[in-house]
Amino acid sequence: MLVTGASSGIGRATSILLAQLGAELVCLGRNEARLAETLAALAPGKHVSQTLELSDSDSIAPLLTRLAAEGGPFAGVVHSAGVQRAAPLRIVKSKDFVDQFNINVLSAAMLTAAIAKRGVAAPTGCSVVLIGSVMSLLGAAGLSAYCASKGALVGMTRAAALELAPARIRVNALLPGVVDTEMSRAYLEQLGEEHTQTVTRMHPLGLGSPADVAGAVAFLLSDAARWITGSCLTIDGGYSAH
Repeated sequence: MLVTGASSGIGRATSILLAQLGAELVCLGRNEARLAETLAALAPGKHVSQTLELSDSDSIAPLLTRLAAEGGPFAGVVHSAGVQRAAPLRIVKSKDFVDQFNINVLSAAMLTAAIAKRGVAAPTGCSVVLIGSVMSLLGAAGLSAYCASKGALVGMTRAAALELAPARIRVNALLPGVVDTEMSRAYLEQLGEEHTQTVTRMHPLGLGSPADVAGAVAFLLSDAARWITGSCLTIDGGYSAH
């Protein structure tokens, strides 16, 4: 199985859980040292890591083709990498939208397209899990570009699921609420203590942990979810129930 964004946060927690469940992993990320830390935390297995700059979307398909040729086709793929930049709409620049769409949407699309290429997905089938955000369903002040990119990811997930179903490739998305990661902590620090408490109260079960999302990822990758595709599973501690 392949996991992007494996060097931290949800990607690292997912990698750790999948290895515990017996999966052999290819861990992708930008930071080689952090990837090494992830590999060191995994249960024993034939795991490898590979640095990848997802903003170079044209490099994704050749890399996956090579990895599949070297280690075998993939039965599961998790796209956890993503970026979030907060800024009031009145000062947002076009580059803010472009940068977030490149990582949050374009790289996900190119990764999914690469899985559909001959020999990359396992012949028995493959499950693709894209990590989106509950912000694709609900707005948030200061996150217009991020919300737009995650909304686009939902549309892409559903379209790709229909197109790739004949090839036995399932495509689903997870829509987490605020999870305790470096990215979300940076966002909450910008908000200040009062607004952070407000965000926390909006999650009836409290803020999530990367392990909470990893468990849902493992389900969608498993045969227990073999009849699920084109779905966007909200996992947000009750945030969207308001």
